[in-house]
Amino acid sequence: MNQRQLGTAGPSVSEAGLGCMGMSGIYGPVEDEESIRTIQEGIEAGINLIDTGDFYGMGHNEMLIARAIQGRRDKVLLSVKFGAMRTPTGTFSGFDARPVAVKNFLSYSLGRLGVDHIDIYRPSRLDPAVPIEETVGAIADLIREGYVRYIGLSEVSAQTVRRAQKIHPIVDLQVEYSLVSRGIERDILPALREMGIAVSAYGVLSRGLLGGSKPAGPKDLRAHFPRFTAENLQHNARLVKVLEDIATEHGVSGPQLAIAWVLRQGQDIVPLLGPRTRQQLRDGLGALSLELSSEELRRIAAAVPAESVAGTRYDARQMAMLDSEQAAKATS
Repeated sequence: MNQRQLGTAGPSVSEAGLGCMGMSGIYGPVEDEESIRTIQEGIEAGINLIDTGDFYGMGHNEMLIARAIQGRRDKVLLSVKFGAMRTPTGTFSGFDARPVAVKNFLSYSLGRLGVDHIDIYRPSRLDPAVPIEETVGAIADLIREGYVRYIGLSEVSAQTVRRAQKIHPIVDLQVEYSLVSRGIERDILPALREMGIAVSAYGVLSRGLLGGSKPAGPKDLRAHFPRFTAENLQHNARLVKVLEDIATEHGVSGPQLAIAWVLRQGQDIVPLLGPRTRQQLRDGLGALSLELSSEELRRIAAAVPAESVAGTRYDARQMAMLDSEQAAKATS
């Protein structure tokens, strides 16, 4: 497994990470034992960056990872998001990034994961009621106390990253980035490169859209996302077909081509694979060896233009909560 530097202030990580959100039922039923074997096979393949959130499955995801990494802690870097609050029914009820809450969330994550420190700790969203300086300052306290190693951010604007960077070095920004979600290319990505901060790219398949996946039922979160509504899904299927046709020319699958495209956008970008099964993991890993020329990359981007996708990546309520999106609107 090739390695990439997670920002100038961060650790060396595998060129692809493992995003575990889908292993906690958000996209439909999953089997814990298969999830555990998938994580372990990923580790054996050389993946050392494992990403989770304390609100994935309301703690289930962290406990799942704890089982998977038992006896393997020295082989992995744990990236944990915090701050999202949920009701007993599973609906999101807000966000809390107050310093006292930061330290409380961390305490529970350490217990669920069965570890003595978190490698990369990050607020999952910007709390509009709490200055980012206060949130980052609280994580910096945890670094000094030995409970955290590095600070990351998620779905925030370049301006917010700059403010955070003045308090403590930021190693990466976790943000959605794919062939059909390229919003960061305008302002965020150039600013990150100026500051020496990496990108942990999630949603590289747009939650399975680029692989032709469809919501499994009403409990599948994607059933409520605009890109997966009936009319939009029919439109987006045409983009997927174009991607598959190009992939066939290269002797790979559409998802592999989409992952490879993200991977080749820069050494400072680390795509997070989101498999729920070992077979999906193997398919994703197949993208890492695919070489694409500059001309081929341009052709793929032109054939599957982001502006042609139907629907936003989240619903209107969630889009309004994204600092990364609001900054883009302000400058457009």
